[in-house]
Amino acid sequence: MRYLHTMVRVRDIDESLDFWCNKMGLVETHRKENESGRFTLVFLAAPNDLENAKSNQAPLLELTYNWPTEGMDDEIYTNGRNFGHLAYQVDNIYDTCQRLIDADVTINRPPRDGWMAFIKSPDGISIELLQKGEKLSPQEPWASMPNTGEW
Repeated sequence: MRYLHTMVRVRDIDESLDFWCNKMGLVETHRKENESGRFTLVFLAAPNDLENAKSNQAPLLELTYNWPTEGMDDEIYTNGRNFGHLAYQVDNIYDTCQRLIDADVTINRPPRDGWMAFIKSPDGISIELLQKGEKLSPQEPWASMPNTGEW
């Protein structure tokens, strides 16, 4: 397992980039625009981690900007609830999830796609598990397993 990133939701991408890059000194490594999901992901690295971040060998800060929509729930941006999740890359998503289930951990978002799953810590911290390399072929029982709770 390898630590990947911490995700934080932001209200204003320009203001956030000014803070994290211009004031804190982090460097943008890459960004992803998702038109259908209406969000932008911006990944930042500390200057001393920049070379390792380019080869996916350093943890990153992921800023998630949800494009404004009418009636957007403002509660997720208050009292620190804009903290999103920790992310870890695993060698085999199915084996990892099975090991967690065997240890009485609830899989909140099963790896139906062979790529991504979510669990929560005992303190309610969301943890994203991502398959290393290419996504695995969908397999049962994962492919038809429903979500449990929130993630």
